[in-house]
Amino acid sequence: MNEANELSHFSAAGRARMVDVSEKTSTLRVAVASGTLRLQPATLERIRSGRMAKGDVLAVADVAAVMAAKRTPELIPMCHSLALAGVDVEFSEISEPDEHGYVGIRVQTTARCTGQTGVEMEALTAASVALLTIYDMCKSIDRGMRIESLQLEEKRGGKSGVWQRNQMTGKKTG
Repeated sequence: MNEANELSHFSAAGRARMVDVSEKTSTLRVAVASGTLRLQPATLERIRSGRMAKGDVLAVADVAAVMAAKRTPELIPMCHSLALAGVDVEFSEISEPDEHGYVGIRVQTTARCTGQTGVEMEALTAASVALLTIYDMCKSIDRGMRIESLQLEEKRGGKSGVWQRNQMTGKKTG
């Protein structure tokens, strides 16, 4: 196994550790993550029309995503605390039903900072909490919803440069 592929969150003794990034150069770091919530078409229509009892579902999920990104080091044990420069959250509808007749809401989150380590975990945490928030706000009418395809789409910055998900194979393209 070459050095680039070694797991960095373990000490020589095999114990979990926070990686020391003090020797790394601060650079602009950007990460994009996405995920999908599959739900009944009627549930999506209620979200779209603002007829959910708990309020504006996507507005609440947007705020939850940003709050989650900011709290990532409290949730992921070996994650560094970062001074996030920004977190963007975008929602889009998937109108084509899947094999179960469910449509979807896709979230894409982008986290940015200037620092010594990447923001992949912040982007992934933001996407997952946005989807969980939508689930929570809609579960009373649609318990069959499911979260799927939570994944890193892109990361930029640092020594490893740019990585983008290849949509056909899921392999590194950068």
